[in-house]
Amino acid sequence: RPRPRWTNPTMATLYGSASNFRLYRWNRSKISRHSSVRSSSRSVRSKVVVASASPNGSVPVSPKKVVITGGTGLVGSALASTLTSRGDNVVILTRDRFKARGSVKPARGKDAGALAFVETQDFADAVRGAYAIVNLAGEPISTRWTDEIKREIKSSRIRITELVATTINELPEEDRPKVLVSASALGYYGTSMSATFDEQSPGGTDYLAEVCRDWEVAASAAEVERRVIVRIGIVLSNEGGALAKMVPLFQMFAGGPPGEGSQWFSWIHRDDLVNMLITAIDDSRYEGVVNGVAPSPVRMSEFCSRLGQTLGRPNWLPVPGFALNAVLGEGASVVLDGQRVVPSRAQELGFQFRTTSVQQCLEVELVKEVSSSFI
Repeated sequence: RPRPRWTNPTMATLYGSASNFRLYRWNRSKISRHSSVRSSSRSVRSKVVVASASPNGSVPVSPKKVVITGGTGLVGSALASTLTSRGDNVVILTRDRFKARGSVKPARGKDAGALAFVETQDFADAVRGAYAIVNLAGEPISTRWTDEIKREIKSSRIRITELVATTINELPEEDRPKVLVSASALGYYGTSMSATFDEQSPGGTDYLAEVCRDWEVAASAAEVERRVIVRIGIVLSNEGGALAKMVPLFQMFAGGPPGEGSQWFSWIHRDDLVNMLITAIDDSRYEGVVNGVAPSPVRMSEFCSRLGQTLGRPNWLPVPGFALNAVLGEGASVVLDGQRVVPSRAQELGFQFRTTSVQQCLEVELVKEVSSSFI
């Protein structure tokens, strides 16, 4: 198929020159009738939350241009699919736009928005004229922490966020995005077995608290009309993250809580987090810090017990803390320590969580996974 060329001046203004971008999905009216689009059974059965309006309101939203960093990850890919489903045009910043194409499932249909990928050198063109940027980029933290890895965990978040802020600030004011939604994490609060944290709680003093604090400071440098910092909890989805790593162990009858199991597990279903991010884009009341967690945190022992029951497997083989320390070093704190965090601000704003209990979340995700294996 020949490379697409812009013939519509509106599209040219929206995306810049066609040479800067290779669209992953084109509106069917732009595709030659001799072209065909192959849809796999996986994409047909995958669940996409369609937000044709603000998830917590009835006022329709007009299509927007949204730029996403970290758009090929567990949360970013679902966010991109959902935004294009409702007609928004999405541009994803990536290190390799050709490799990234297979990480995001584009929405289909005549009303779906366009999806494009851009590398760093073309980032300013992508940001120009966008309504919002959602900044989700950062290296994984569930690994053994060496001094080098700790530097990369921190610098990967700060570097991208500083790039976002600098790019915004260097644009003429009329071309700047109006909204920046930037990720942070619950590590901001430190850890505790007894305290309950909300958006007004002070920050912690450990390494992850330092990372999150500097991450948020970098985002605060962006000169936008509205800035939202979403401190994200443990995201549950059968497609990746903590749940996808734990399920195989339980299926092999080797599941159990890490350490004593008394640490807090503040979680959120991926669909709820995606809807919260979209609400933060659409709803002008969202500003400042919002905790991206479900309203019902549980102890790790309860989570593992419910996971075992849902899978029909025992929860009998806890992983000793000393073993995790031997394997992960200081990084073991990610699974051995926790914090009880509640979404006070989101609840004040009337956000409606679709999945409010961890049992409901596990049933939705694991039943969906079992059902898909028979399709």
